[in-house]
Amino acid sequence: MCSASTGLEALSRIVETRPDVVILDLGLPDIDGLELLKMLRAVTNVPVIVATARDDEAGVVRTLNAGADDYVIKPFSTEQLDARIRAVLRRSRGTAESVITVGGLTVDAARRTALLDGKPLTLTRKEFGLLHHLASRWGKVVTKRELLAEVWQQPYGGAEKTVDVHLSWLRRKLGETAEAPRYLVTVRGVGVRLVDPDEPLGDAMS
Repeated sequence: MCSASTGLEALSRIVETRPDVVILDLGLPDIDGLELLKMLRAVTNVPVIVATARDDEAGVVRTLNAGADDYVIKPFSTEQLDARIRAVLRRSRGTAESVITVGGLTVDAARRTALLDGKPLTLTRKEFGLLHHLASRWGKVVTKRELLAEVWQQPYGGAEKTVDVHLSWLRRKLGETAEAPRYLVTVRGVGVRLVDPDEPLGDAMS
């Protein structure tokens, strides 16, 4: 384990040592923490947990959208941080079925790739995590609360709007909309489910 007192020093060490996980404090003396996070995401997919004193919803959403895998709000206990590190590492190493195929969609957890009708999809880390989680439970309704807990590692709830936004982005890349879905079907008042578009949807579609 190593530490750095400035953002640029941290970036250099992360590139050199390739750690399993990064704990990033947004309050850096030389660079804005979110800018450093974006720089990290340009060069590495290392899991990043952000430590922040910013507990407003907009700030949290910006942090997640910038590429954070999870966040902890100061003050936090060592036990809480350890639990979040273990959870992020489980997600990054992958414990579920490696390759999932639903209709023309193929999701490979080990390679972190997804194909639609044989063509690769360009997905962010969170979009891939969202797609993989839904694909691993395809045909079943998944609540937004579950998605927040499993994909965003927020077991005590969070901004469901974040899920809605990422679902919207994912639908666009799958070539569909909420009004005309193929794979991602909204179930009124419950959640969303990933389906095989060649199979009947029943009456659960919104």
